[in-house]
Amino acid sequence: MPIALIDANNFYVSCERVFRPDLEGKPVVVLSNNDGCVVARSAEVKALGVAMGVPWFQIKKLAQKEGIIALSSNYTLYADMSQRMMTILSDFSPIQEVYSIDECFLDLHGVAPEQCRQIGQTARQRIRQWLGLPVGVGIAPTKTLAKLANHLAKKQPEYAGVCVWEEIPEQKQAEILQQLPVTEVWGIGRQWGKRLQEIGILTVWDLQNADPRPMRQRFSILMERMIRELRGESCIAMEEVALPKQEIQSSRSFGRPVKTMEELGEAISIYIARATSKLRRQNSVAAALRVYIRTNPFQTSLPQYQAARTVVLSQPSQDTRIFLHAGKLALTQMYREGFAYAKAGVHLLEISSAQSVQADLFGDAEAESRANHLMATLDQINARFGKSIVQPGIAGWQEPRGWAMKRGNKSPAYTTRWAELARVTLK
Repeated sequence: MPIALIDANNFYVSCERVFRPDLEGKPVVVLSNNDGCVVARSAEVKALGVAMGVPWFQIKKLAQKEGIIALSSNYTLYADMSQRMMTILSDFSPIQEVYSIDECFLDLHGVAPEQCRQIGQTARQRIRQWLGLPVGVGIAPTKTLAKLANHLAKKQPEYAGVCVWEEIPEQKQAEILQQLPVTEVWGIGRQWGKRLQEIGILTVWDLQNADPRPMRQRFSILMERMIRELRGESCIAMEEVALPKQEIQSSRSFGRPVKTMEELGEAISIYIARATSKLRRQNSVAAALRVYIRTNPFQTSLPQYQAARTVVLSQPSQDTRIFLHAGKLALTQMYREGFAYAKAGVHLLEISSAQSVQADLFGDAEAESRANHLMATLDQINARFGKSIVQPGIAGWQEPRGWAMKRGNKSPAYTTRWAELARVTLK
């Protein structure tokens, strides 16, 4: 059963280049919240040896020397471009698994091997023509091999962006696997990579030829599945519908130190509103809320403090107002004067399906129905007129908020706001 993995190249940078053609061929990085660390790099930046996650201040001198252009993260743009890409790719298979913001699997069951390459090339060309995004396509009998094929499609010019694993002669397949480090296997992280190297498994070839059962005992069933997948045996099924999240988090570092309880309350209320909106989107409820605040651990000259509180609800809910009350209670218990807070966040815990919640025998069914209708109306308004158009009153009305994260060089919302559409000047 052929499986295709389509993955956008340097996705965040590529999204920026769609609307900024002048960035093509230039070294570009996208920075994390508060313009702190590098979260995306163009090929030109990778060639300079800049690592993922490196703090921006550490490479400022290199950036000046090499002309590296730094952009603030624009997650609204990236999410919209991702949705457009996935919609286009859904035309190529009735079974699609969106794996991350910039990649998805397509089930090509029933497609003849000689047609797989044509499908991959067509998908790649369509994404490039309709969205302006460069993508790589890897096609193989299993997800794990499709990941490796995708790696080859993007790294080896001979495949021209599309690599069909079964088209590669067996001898060359062996040579490729002998050259790839074992950490290139999908699911092998730093810790497992280190443990594998300790027992002499250094390359993908070594892992493919390891005995699956002892490896399962030494590691886990996931390791056995990886080995079998590398041998062409499909063990990781396609997931057509994304599973509901078991934990929802919303947090941000502040653009400047926050010292007052009022400002902390504003931030936490906004994070709760965002988290509960996601909760309702997947038709779930949560039974507990965890709130945390902390100072900047890197500013050792300042007093340090961090705290977290978990509030358990009497009944699982998806009502933003209930969580706002819980958040205020938690913050009141945690807050200490005299500290410069650098970050706050919330976690929704003990999440379950809204359909499976047992009714409260002593609850007010009519009031609960009104609350659900209110939350649905709130979500509809925000979906239609813009994110956070309607928000909790505790969040305040001052815009922009002084504590909001820094995004000093953020691109416009080219695809989601009429006022920020790209403009073309005719000469």
